[in-house]
Amino acid sequence: MQQSNLNEQMTGRNTRRMKVLFVHENLGEFGGAEGNIHLSAKELKRRGHEVALLYSHCTARNEDAWRETFSECYCLPGAANTETVEAVLEQFGPDSIYLHNLSDLEVIQALVDSGRPVVRMVHDHSLYCMRSYKYNYFTRKICTRAASSYCVFPCLGPIGRSKTGGWPLRWASYKEKKREIALNQRCARVVTYSDYLRTELVRNGFEDHKIITCAPIQIAQDEELTSSFSDRNLILFAGQLIRGKGVDALLQALAKISVPFRAIILGDGRQRAQCERLAMKLGLADRVEFRGYILPAEMKEFYLEASVFAMSSLWPEPFGMVGPEAMRYGLPVVAFDAGGVREWLQDGENGFLTPWNDTDAFAARIEELLLDKNRARRMGECGRERIRRFDAGQQINTLENLFHEVIDENPNPSSEAEASTNQQICL
Repeated sequence: MQQSNLNEQMTGRNTRRMKVLFVHENLGEFGGAEGNIHLSAKELKRRGHEVALLYSHCTARNEDAWRETFSECYCLPGAANTETVEAVLEQFGPDSIYLHNLSDLEVIQALVDSGRPVVRMVHDHSLYCMRSYKYNYFTRKICTRAASSYCVFPCLGPIGRSKTGGWPLRWASYKEKKREIALNQRCARVVTYSDYLRTELVRNGFEDHKIITCAPIQIAQDEELTSSFSDRNLILFAGQLIRGKGVDALLQALAKISVPFRAIILGDGRQRAQCERLAMKLGLADRVEFRGYILPAEMKEFYLEASVFAMSSLWPEPFGMVGPEAMRYGLPVVAFDAGGVREWLQDGENGFLTPWNDTDAFAARIEELLLDKNRARRMGECGRERIRRFDAGQQINTLENLFHEVIDENPNPSSEAEASTNQQICL
């Protein structure tokens, strides 16, 4: 037994088998949060742990792969959700709960009241921002305030766009937002992508010692692939086509580039039609192509053809994993300085970090890279070296040890689940 403990200390891993219940709004691919969830669940499963999912909605994207990863997928019915939570906890018997994005406060209440340790993963700003994107809708300037009465007036945070159809606006309760923050503060630990997000959480009353910074999960490639930097001068964007991603700002920058280029915009969203109209208005229709949503596994061909990756987010990115994803292919990145982007993008080393919403500077930096492919390649290689620290094994070690830590601090009340954690994984 002593030798086993010694081995665990040397490897940084605890090899006890455990059952982890993931809780999230969605089943299937949708955005960066879903990518992180699926990859971390697959890796935990590969290590011998059992993972299940409690969710609210289906995305109809790659759902079969998710169902293959999770031993059980439980759907919240929309009514009597608290009873469903209790039934799932009894049936699956998790040792720990991994809570992601979820708007149902009654479900969160039931989870934190269950006596089982809850680890909260904060993917974005929706936990403490009533608008969820942490910047002013009209001026687009980034907000640096904690949740307060200022969110009600003059920010008018309770008024937002409805996502359910019918009436175009929806009303959010400031009182309920404060309750959501208080419930999440009861979680045993909070995991964030970046030091930027950590600062935001502390500003909103979360205890610093309970916050763990762990960059998004990135699975290493089977082989090291590098972009061809082809003569097409291909500029690539990938992400949701929503206002915060700044595709309109990207198009304005592209209109200022004088050298020949092609641009491909991957992704979909409610701003797509508006951006397509703007591209035509700016005279870019023959140089900019909107391809819609592409599965992550199919994006390789675009990375391998590109010369530069453009990240035009104007909202404060919690991390911006799409940038490091492009850097895996030796691509330099040009981005606005927003949120956590500066934690992986070093200006002049692995790309360019331009002043927020400065489309002139953005255009100049892209053109500079298109005109000097050798420099672009050198920057791309610097980026590839930099992201090696986002090692999936190390990140999963952190997550795995964290789960064991909170389980030991707060033993699972289920004797059956407690017994399962004492089983050793066969490696």
